[in-house]
Amino acid sequence: MNAAIRRMDQVINIFAPLSVGQVMTWASNVIGCGFILGWNVISLLVEFIFLSRVYQLVPPLAVKAQQNAEEYVIERQMELTNVPGKYYLGNLNLTVFPEMQRKSVTKLPLCFRKMHRILCTCRDGWKAYYRQSVFLAGLGLAFLYTTVLGFDCITTGYAYTQGISGSLLSILMALSAFSGLMGTILFTKLRKHYGLAVTGVVSSLLHVSCLMLCVFSVFAPGSPFDLGIFSLLTSKNSSLNHETLQKNQLHIYPLQRNINQPILPDRSSIHWTNNTVLLDSVHGGDHPESYISIILLFSGVILARIGLWSFDLTVTQLLQENIPESERGIVNGVQSSMNYLMDLVHFIMVILAPQPQQFGLLVIISLLFVITGHVMYFIYAKKYKIKETVIQTNSERKPQNPSV
Repeated sequence: MNAAIRRMDQVINIFAPLSVGQVMTWASNVIGCGFILGWNVISLLVEFIFLSRVYQLVPPLAVKAQQNAEEYVIERQMELTNVPGKYYLGNLNLTVFPEMQRKSVTKLPLCFRKMHRILCTCRDGWKAYYRQSVFLAGLGLAFLYTTVLGFDCITTGYAYTQGISGSLLSILMALSAFSGLMGTILFTKLRKHYGLAVTGVVSSLLHVSCLMLCVFSVFAPGSPFDLGIFSLLTSKNSSLNHETLQKNQLHIYPLQRNINQPILPDRSSIHWTNNTVLLDSVHGGDHPESYISIILLFSGVILARIGLWSFDLTVTQLLQENIPESERGIVNGVQSSMNYLMDLVHFIMVILAPQPQQFGLLVIISLLFVITGHVMYFIYAKKYKIKETVIQTNSERKPQNPSV
């Protein structure tokens, strides 16, 4: 079911950038924004209808679990009583804090009590996440979010500086979605024949192998990679450095012809989309000496989606199968938080290295994060296979009862 839903998502991602990219390229800004607005309003209505239908088909979704209700009653009792002690609910052990400790917390201002509650929730959630057997697999997936090697605003912005038009970029996005669709099919085939652990290993190797093309693009002809930009930005007093910086600015921003003028283009030359700003002036300006670098970059990004989505489905399936139902919501919440935290790191990297000449450094750092995430999964897979072998050996040693 995970693969089927992800497959539907990738099919939509094939047609969405094609339609939006062509509208933004060949129509006006107003028509493009109106098209995106209308599509989102219609999608919102359809989503509300489907969600209400789900709650009608499965009424228990709207009812709190009995265990959660009993836990709430006990927590309320803990707040209202001064008697220290312990309450037991099945395997759940709830300790009533001593009176002095409780009073020390209640004496704090309301904002500090809320902050204390939030910190305790984060601490308890991380503890629940850490003690799971699939902890390393989930953390490895989170590390894959610290990357510029994807079709987000960072990579698309870099593509525009290299002379890629919005229409061509939309086609590349569609190809990327098609590659992700192939990844969901690969996941189902590998899982059926080799199991989840091996599927994740194969997907990891495929993902890293394809991303090596992106590293090759950094040093290929046509790449603007130049670490000397760091010294240029910090040493503007030198006339030679000033002239070199001006030359680089003219290469990056063809619209800019005077280094003392603002580098932002006129409003009429901007196309707005839902995730990036398209500069028409870049399209008609200077082009790189060779397109080998940009071809290798997007070839690696597109092909890597096969292994990426197969690996993503593998870890998702492992989380669903190995986490107890009572802790599934907490662990999934921490996993999502880790994903967004690592995604934030990659935006911080771009803030520290915003120039196109520095993009190659971000590519190399991104690959290191990806490799680190997959190494974490390899460690988990090794432990998983050892555990699986021990269980299988123990089951074979058990005496067989012919009467059973």
